[in-house]
Amino acid sequence: MRAVWSGAITFGLVNVPVKAYSATTDHDVSLHQVHDKDGGRIRYERHCEVCGEKVDYKHIDKAYEAGEKTVVLSNEELDSFPASEDSEIEVVQFVPADQVDPMMFERSYYLEPEGKSPKSYLLLRQTLEDSDRMAIVTFSMRHKTRLGALRVHGKVLVLQGLLWADELRTVDFKGTKSRAKIGDKELELAAALVKQFESDFTPEDFTDDYQVELRKLIDAKLEAGESVDTDATFGKESEEEAADDDNVVDLMSALKASLDRKKKA
Repeated sequence: MRAVWSGAITFGLVNVPVKAYSATTDHDVSLHQVHDKDGGRIRYERHCEVCGEKVDYKHIDKAYEAGEKTVVLSNEELDSFPASEDSEIEVVQFVPADQVDPMMFERSYYLEPEGKSPKSYLLLRQTLEDSDRMAIVTFSMRHKTRLGALRVHGKVLVLQGLLWADELRTVDFKGTKSRAKIGDKELELAAALVKQFESDFTPEDFTDDYQVELRKLIDAKLEAGESVDTDATFGKESEEEAADDDNVVDLMSALKASLDRKKKA
């Protein structure tokens, strides 16, 4: 693992030196674009619309359109922000863990203690664990000021990125104001269906079916060449299963059919 950030957690006068590592990885099969006619690789180049020259990244600045005016911001100007130089994860609050809405969660980072003695790191970890609280923090990463939460995951501290409050959209659609009435029988069947699906959450039991099937298709084409029968590769839904789905026409029928299918399974 390669550290993506280094600095220190600060709360009061306590300083906890840490390194941050991305806690997640992308498992998607890597694909690139090709011309369907001859399989040639599609390349993208950056050209200036004024002079027509090809432009390297080091010569690219950012700009903001303000009506008819354009404000150009150089990388040096963006790097001059005080926040961009901040290497602290500053604790601003300790809050009950259940007060942080999961909708606010972004990317997660494992935090590794730095220095000869990890005592301050262990102290903060144990304090959060014993109090069942999260530490709300502010920090800077990749030229952005960010909001986050420190929480305990096993034996390590995790920095959980959070959205800012104004980045959460307000619900604005009619479905939430429906006057539809739910009957007792429907509630009873729904509760029975929930009961059948009750279990402890085990993430390892789930797989990304799309990526599995994508890999299956790639392997089939590597073995058989370009002409592959996708129906034979993936199998087709039986006519009986398709008919069962088509016959579900209302909520009660859907609940009953779901219960029956779960029992058969």
